[in-house]
Amino acid sequence: MGMSCYRFNRRTILASSFALMGGSVALLAQTQTPPPTAPTAPDNQQSQPAPAPSSVPPATQVPASSVPSVPGYQDPLLSPVNVGPGAATPPAKVPQPASVSSLPSFGPYDLQPLNDGESKLSSTYIPVDSPIYPMALRLYSLGYLDTAFINLRPWTRLSLLHMLNDSHDQIMAEGNPQAVELLAKLTDYVSAENPTSDRFNRGTIYGVNTVYTRLLGITGQTLRDSYHLGQTIVNDYGRPYQAGFNNITGFSTINEMGRFSLYVRGEYQHSPAGIGYSTALTAELANIDGIPYPGTNNEDLNQATIPTGPIAAQNPFRLQEAVLSFHILGHEISGGKSDDWIGPGLGGGMAWSNNAEDIYSFRINRVEPMHIPLLSHVIGPIRYDFFVGSLKGHVYPNEPWVHQETVSAAPTPNLQFGFQRTVIWGGHGHPCLIPGTVSSTTPCGEPINLHTFLKSFFSFNDTTGAVKLSSDDPGARYSDFYFSWRLPYMHHYVTLYTDSICHDDVTPISAPRRAAYRPGVYISQFPHLPKLDFRIEGANTDTSTTRSTEGEFNYYENVQKQGYTNKGFIMGDWVGRQAKGGQAWLTWHLSGNEWVQAEYRYMKVPRDFVPGGTSQDQLKIELVKRLHKDIELDAWYQYERWKAPVPQITGNNSFNVTGGPLYYANAQTDNVIAAQITWYPKLRSALGLRSK
Repeated sequence: MGMSCYRFNRRTILASSFALMGGSVALLAQTQTPPPTAPTAPDNQQSQPAPAPSSVPPATQVPASSVPSVPGYQDPLLSPVNVGPGAATPPAKVPQPASVSSLPSFGPYDLQPLNDGESKLSSTYIPVDSPIYPMALRLYSLGYLDTAFINLRPWTRLSLLHMLNDSHDQIMAEGNPQAVELLAKLTDYVSAENPTSDRFNRGTIYGVNTVYTRLLGITGQTLRDSYHLGQTIVNDYGRPYQAGFNNITGFSTINEMGRFSLYVRGEYQHSPAGIGYSTALTAELANIDGIPYPGTNNEDLNQATIPTGPIAAQNPFRLQEAVLSFHILGHEISGGKSDDWIGPGLGGGMAWSNNAEDIYSFRINRVEPMHIPLLSHVIGPIRYDFFVGSLKGHVYPNEPWVHQETVSAAPTPNLQFGFQRTVIWGGHGHPCLIPGTVSSTTPCGEPINLHTFLKSFFSFNDTTGAVKLSSDDPGARYSDFYFSWRLPYMHHYVTLYTDSICHDDVTPISAPRRAAYRPGVYISQFPHLPKLDFRIEGANTDTSTTRSTEGEFNYYENVQKQGYTNKGFIMGDWVGRQAKGGQAWLTWHLSGNEWVQAEYRYMKVPRDFVPGGTSQDQLKIELVKRLHKDIELDAWYQYERWKAPVPQITGNNSFNVTGGPLYYANAQTDNVIAAQITWYPKLRSALGLRSK
């Protein structure tokens, strides 16, 4: 489907990476053995049934040889294993409610079944930049965590506990050391969600969840322009950064009581002053966007999408997330500022990611799998998500609104797919056609009300130019399709996935040549190297249709000229509105929540969008290490080389070069060194228990 969209013309490294990926898959196919079956106890080690109450299922008995050693951990649902010939297995122990204070206690807690829609407990979301997601995605790609919808993030803490409970017996029976350790670490993270003896009364959970500080130093000139030239630091909530010393210091709190929950995450952000773009370069890029730019004296036309200099030092305190939620029938109904990530990729989400700052919105999110009679026999359980809110940083028109809807299904444990739609509509200064003219417009505005919302929500047909240039404009419409597939006979090793988005088409499936793509493959382990994994993703928004030239198709619209952005940053994939690129990661896992990772990232913008074209090459080395059980170090070094000469042009996007470069004529390099320390304090409960 639209294979021409996958070309990567400049760099052979991505082609080499795909070749390596193919060779790895072939190697796995040659060495693949049947998935291990649940071991049985030897004749001289007969298991004894656990004297458990009816509300707790009996423990699965596993022989000593199949139980991996995890330091500081013993599964309370399994009998202690005595090492030695003929050692007997004592009776299994039943976990008690006080186990929330132990490290860790996981197993079926007799929570309400997930398909009856009657859970009464609210739970806060896990931020999408949390290390929990790489851990959970690896556990899924190892062949477990079948009930996880990896394409819809964030998850709530309680929904993650449900996923882990559903996978507990299978993981312990098969005894994969990597999976067991991940299970232990992940369950320790959400152990506070363990309910008391009352199946519906978890108790009130509250306290500081994280305290963190990131020290970041940059040498050399960076890029900070996701709408045109590129970004040096991506998927970072649009936080400020410039050459010199940068810092973020913040905290997050969790408060959960019955059907209500409140999550607050705030931080101080510092970045030094920067030179920014010259007036000439700003005018050139504004001309490409089709926005008149009279100069810096007109404050109304200073654009967040173009970092015009000089840039002052930044020292704001910002609420990164602030969400008040109410839980009903498997849904979290919330208001405030919350994360969103749509798509199976790790490096980017075509429809939504954390590349830009979160927006304030009203949200209805089905956080637990939903089983629909008859229909779920065909497409499996489903999840859906909806939110609506306003965008900032737009001036043409000003302050439009956005809504997005996502529906995801899992027909089999190994296959997931979904559809998503985003519409940006309204705003002050929305252009309207002057009566009696063909192309002359005047700002008239489009109100944000129920009528315009419903018109944009139900709009699926093409519109005429006269409708677009009126207060009845349905808005800029984008559609996304994604799928992920754990390959047959290799579902413990290989996950294949694709994310795609298109503009003004019903779905990317109906218009593959007009769609943008992020395909990827994740190899979660290698034969004889179970701690090593490899992931590669391509990204292509330079679609094959001629309508995408000059950057006026993906993430852009003729009316909403600052398009798919919030406060100047693209809300979708960092690759930008017309570019090719990709990422590759090679990771060695020191333990379940510690790893060393090498990442390569590449991006190229063609000349028919930005004159002269731009390119980026990055190499990043990262270490995630626990200095203490509750203190995490995330340190990384990044080297970048980029080119963005941007010669002066004449005409309206004619790209006839008439002058020298408006930016740097030669290749530039920069170095980024960062270290973040995160402390995970103990949460408290109304019962007086202390837990993770």
